[in-house]
Amino acid sequence: MTQSQDLDQLKKAAALKAVEFVRDGMVVGLGTGSTAKHVVLALGEKVRAGMKLRGVPTSQETAALARQSGIMLIDTDNRWVIDVAIDGADQADPAFNLIKGGGGALLKEKIVAASAKQFVVVVDYTKRVPVLGGSFPLPIEIIPFGWGSTAREIETVTKSRVVLRERNAGPFKTEAGNLIVDVHLARIDQPQDLEATLNQIPGVVETGLFVGRTNVLIVGTPQGVETHHAPGT
Repeated sequence: MTQSQDLDQLKKAAALKAVEFVRDGMVVGLGTGSTAKHVVLALGEKVRAGMKLRGVPTSQETAALARQSGIMLIDTDNRWVIDVAIDGADQADPAFNLIKGGGGALLKEKIVAASAKQFVVVVDYTKRVPVLGGSFPLPIEIIPFGWGSTAREIETVTKSRVVLRERNAGPFKTEAGNLIVDVHLARIDQPQDLEATLNQIPGVVETGLFVGRTNVLIVGTPQGVETHHAPGT
């Protein structure tokens, strides 16, 4: 078994633990990415076993998988109250702050996380870091108009290299039609301050910093699944 297969098994084990937070009749926020896929599939099994729940997907990809799994989805144009949102992360620090957005769905993911009564994050042990940054860039969603100037302002503020994300020989477009730039920061010592500063730049839609939002962090490790609760939750 390769390392990627090993890590996928750890993600799956952690995802199975995360769905234990879902109760009959709940509205569930459904994340995007490889870890969230395991969550959706596990919830689909619960639905087939008789559990009633409704989902709010954070991407078209997740919505399609949820439908295939038999999960009823709520019209995303409606005002909803989400009981629990479950999603993965690209990095998680000791204070439960996250970097998300590797899959490009950070805007919808943050809207759903902010709307949830409880935000459960599922990762494998390699995603836990002493400090955010370094091995993974910070994604920032920006509008296409004047994106070069926005990127330059981000560079000025962060003093770091800013790279336009590309796919298929062209700019990556989010489902909202925006662009993503990836900011290569050596370390993010004050994620809350950085998030606030970046959100003040005209053209920035949202950042991949999820600060003070995580209630439960579930970690798949070679020794088993760990469940960590944020202080005060």
